[in-house]
Amino acid sequence: MAQPRRILMVVTGHDRIDAEHQTGIWFEEFAVPYQAFKEQGWQITVASPRGGSVPVDPRSEPKEEEAQKYAEARAQLENTRPLTGLNAADYDAIFLPGGHGVMFDLAEDTTLHRLLGDFERQGKVIAAVCHGPAGLVGARRDDGQPLVAGKTITAFTDEEERATGLDKFMPFLLETRLRELGANFVTRPNWSDHVERDGRLITGQNPQSSASIARAVIEALS
Repeated sequence: MAQPRRILMVVTGHDRIDAEHQTGIWFEEFAVPYQAFKEQGWQITVASPRGGSVPVDPRSEPKEEEAQKYAEARAQLENTRPLTGLNAADYDAIFLPGGHGVMFDLAEDTTLHRLLGDFERQGKVIAAVCHGPAGLVGARRDDGQPLVAGKTITAFTDEEERATGLDKFMPFLLETRLRELGANFVTRPNWSDHVERDGRLITGQNPQSSASIARAVIEALS
């Protein structure tokens, strides 16, 4: 019998945009893929920069019925592993859910960037959805080029960011930064369910893409 796939889900631990705006992980972008991966019988490790309990963006809190459905996923956010000491060799894929918190911690996390470089070097699946690709901006390939350079990807678009009214609070605009790094960035209309796959790199545009990117990761590991 084949060994179950092992997937590392790395989430933000950052809880504020500024004094007026709370943030954290966007729950749907974590919970929907987590549930899909569990249903495959996969082994899932959930990690964050410092480990421990991580914040959920209040705007993404599920309604009661959804909260019950994703209770196991929610429990995983109460005791995440710290990124330090994790090895790409122990996993088949890495998945970065979004939430505006990613723009402030994972975007700057050198431990994550080294880990992503290892996943790329070992030819393993790297996936990220919505603001999750902000975690990719500091990652490099062995040749020193940005991990996303020349790759066809998507993420939360500048237009979507402006529609939230939070663009002026961001340290950078994600679409713009990824284009500056040499990515072939593909957009669809705001809130479209949209996934791009370029080899072992899989990206989704927004929360509406959460189920689709989970399916794409499952397909890539099948």
